[in-house]
Formats: sequence, C-alpha cells, structure tokens
Amino acid sequence: MSTRRRQYWVGTWLLMICAMIFGMVIGGGDVRTIGAGFILQRWQPLFGILPPQSHAAWVQLFALYQHTEQFHTLHPRMTLAQFQSLAWPDILDRDWGRLMALVFALPLAFFWRQGWIGAKLGWWLLALFAAGAIEATMGWMMTYQGMLGLLHPSPLYLGPHLVLAMLIFTAMLWTALSLRHPEPVPIEGYAGLRTLLSLSVGLLIATIGLGALVAGSGGLQVDHSFPLMNGHFFPRHGWSLHPVWLNLLANPRTVQFEHRVLASVTALVVVCAAAIGLRAPLGARARDLFLLLAGLVTLQYILGMSTVVSGLRDLGYIHELTAVLLLAACIACRHALRGAVPRPVSTKLTMKAAE
Repeated sequence: MSTRRRQYWVGTWLLMICAMIFGMVIGGGDVRTIGAGFILQRWQPLFGILPPQSHAAWVQLFALYQHTEQFHTLHPRMTLAQFQSLAWPDILDRDWGRLMALVFALPLAFFWRQGWIGAKLGWWLLALFAAGAIEATMGWMMTYQGMLGLLHPSPLYLGPHLVLAMLIFTAMLWTALSLRHPEPVPIEGYAGLRTLLSLSVGLLIATIGLGALVAGSGGLQVDHSFPLMNGHFFPRHGWSLHPVWLNLLANPRTVQFEHRVLASVTALVVVCAAAIGLRAPLGARARDLFLLLAGLVTLQYILGMSTVVSGLRDLGYIHELTAVLLLAACIACRHALRGAVPRPVSTKLTMKAAE
C-alpha cells in the first residue's frame, strides 16, 4: 500500500474518533440535561465497564448516592427504579468514553508499529490521548463534587471540561483532514479570509465554553427576553456575588450576558467569513463547505435566541450539539484555505491601475 493511501486511512480513522467525540458530547450533554451528573459516585476507569449485575449491586450503588447532599435536598424520596433510570445514561456515557479510548489506542499502536505513522505524528497523537485522559479525570472531579455537598456540577469545572473537549476535537479534526488532504490547494489573495476563519474557530470555542457556564450556573432560568435582558442591556444583580470576579463565571445573569454578547460577535464574524467564502472562486468543495457554514451559523443563532426566550433545557441541549457541528464546519473551511497566500504587490497594483 502506498504512503499516500496509508495516510488516507489513518485520517479516516481519526475522523471516526472525531465522530466519537461528538457522541461523547451527546452523552455528556444528556446526562447534564436530565440532572444525572452526581448519580454515579464511583469511578473505576479500568474495571467499571460493566453495569451492576445484580439487585444487590444496584442497591449498593444507590446507597453511595444516598450519602450525597443532592439526594437529601432534591431527591429524598427517590426510588431504586428512578435511580436506575438516571444511572443508565451516565453508565453508557462512561462506557462510550472507554470504548473511544480503545478505538484510539489500539489502532494507534498498530499503525505506529507497522510504520504507517512517523514519530512526530505518533507523539502528537499520544499527546492528544493524554489530553483525553485529563478530560476524563476532570469529568470525575465534577462528579466527586457531589460528595462534597454541592447540589449541581460547578460551572467552574463544566466550562473548562467542555472547552478542553473542543480543543481536542479541533486538533483531531485538523490532523485528520491534513492526512486525507496533505497537499494544500494554492489560493492567491485570500489570506485575509484564512485569518478570519482562524478567528472564527477561536471565538466559537470561547462561545461554547461560555455556553457551558450558562448551563452550569442555571443561566437558562433567568432573563427570558431578547435582545434586552428584562428591559436592561446589562442584567440587574449582575454583580451580586462576592468576590466580584466570581460573577463573570458563576452568576447566571452575568454569564448569560457574556454568552449573548460573545455569541453575537462570533455569529457576525462567521457570517462575514461565510459570505466572503461563498463569493470567492474557491472551487465546488470549498463552496459547499462555506454554504454549510452559513446555514449552521444561522440555525445556531436562532436556536440560541429560542433557548434564551423559552428557557427549555432540551432546546439548549440541541443548541449545544449544533455548536459542535458549526465548529467542525468552520474548521473544515479553514483547512480548505491552508494554501491561501497574500496576493503579490505587483498584482494588486495592476488591478488598481485597471480600475
């Protein structure tokens, strides 16, 4: 098999990992939406793949949850059946993470041993695997907070947890696309659009992180109006927490304001990038990517406004998943312009003279 073909298959494998990361966002978002983040008070990364195999094992697992403050405050009358209905999504989410680790580690070892990937790429992928392990540890640290008396996962963990996942996703998708399309298409004169897309990717990740803070702080339960927040540009009681800096991360009204503003700026930048890309003669593949980008950013902003006004968690969950798809589309557009370079000065002068 040729080297080019091997790169293509390694890239395809990494695309599958990206799809599994999206699946992890689906599972984790569902666990958060139904309020099951503190249900499982046991972490066994290697040997906890199987769910409880007997009634006694379920009772023992339920007993661990019964020691949490969340149980005593919010669910003191919860039955074992209700506990199981919340535990299963969390079990499946954790097992999906374990499966993703195997699907990543085993092919990586095979490809490296067979010489399909070089040392530089191999160490880069090992670094991404280590980042995934940190991501899993952060997930457990959020769950462990339930034993410390918290009623809900802290936004101070939830935000960085999702941002790290998106950084891993971005790096993995970029690497996959580079392996499948190793030769950048030379494009003259669109280096500015390339920069705009790089900015868009950064803004999207930051906006997703603030969205996690909104979900974690209870920001969906306040100020159900748009574009003003109950008649105010900046919400009332936006600085009510002490110390003052904590409002920027945990005050539901302030965090929602931050998310609104950054989301609006991000949408404007992405729309501009999509409009420029659609007008540029970049080829059919790039045109389709920019068309997808334009559609997703429009849908995402509408979903965001609808989520704020309605306060529906399920709509916010869809909003979160669409954000990941939008990020993927933006990364793909940026990758398609890897070969963009500034137009030579002589060419610019010639064009101005012609005008």
